[in-house]
Amino acid sequence: MPLSSIARRKVVTAPPDASLDTIARLMEKHNVGSVVITEGSKPVGIVTDRDLVVRAVVKGRSAKDTHARDIMTRNPKVFRERDGICEALAEARKAGVRRLPIVDDEGNLTGIVSIDDLVFLIGKELGDIAEILRKEGPRL
Repeated sequence: MPLSSIARRKVVTAPPDASLDTIARLMEKHNVGSVVITEGSKPVGIVTDRDLVVRAVVKGRSAKDTHARDIMTRNPKVFRERDGICEALAEARKAGVRRLPIVDDEGNLTGIVSIDDLVFLIGKELGDIAEILRKEGPRL
């Protein structure tokens, strides 16, 4: 199953010069834990809620005077729309990332998948398998 089949198409984005205050407000407004930093439609970084705490708050940085480019993870690991879920999960584990920006063949951001999305999908699939087994198994 390709990542494009489960990707969230509405990705919260901001430019590299967005203040951390703006980034935090976007996270709150959209109830997300990350903002993909883009130049045009290309992902150039990502800021997570953890980045805000570890790279800014703990270091005493001003939320109004510090910008996304100052704390973002640059050149985030991106995945192609056609990449398979199992392969992407293995790559995400290897890279140590929980958010998977999805791009088209030109590198334009088209969606995002989180590890939470994958866990939910796997849980649903296991539930479906359990239901099949329950229906076809011996009656006790």
